[in-house]
Amino acid sequence: MEWFETKTHLTHNATLAMLTAAVAKAEEIGQPQCIVIVDASGEVLSELRMTGAKFLSRKSALAKALTAASNGAPSASVPEAVRTGAGLATGGAVTGLPGGLPIRKDGELLGGIGVGSGSGEQDIVVAEAALSAIGAD
Repeated sequence: MEWFETKTHLTHNATLAMLTAAVAKAEEIGQPQCIVIVDASGEVLSELRMTGAKFLSRKSALAKALTAASNGAPSASVPEAVRTGAGLATGGAVTGLPGGLPIRKDGELLGGIGVGSGSGEQDIVVAEAALSAIGAD
């Protein structure tokens, strides 16, 4: 029986680099975004609502980040058949909307990022830019 484990954690520097890269990509594509980064336990490490982003998209970005961190998979991979029930059962913390991606380094799940306010494709592109900034898998 093991009593302890060694884990890698996201630092504030990592989340700042991710936010910076996400904002740069959002500006490049001309779509202000809400960006939320959570750790593997779902705690918010950083978030930003860009000027002009839809204020309710902050809630969907959080749900996307939580879903990706909880499932270790993109938020859009939640099966259609359980999306409504999972959303209701979790008070809106789980969503099947695109724009949530897990944050992994060397295969280890470190958290999730959720991006919202654009189309699903735009949200994913911005999230991918953030992951690239820290060399995530």
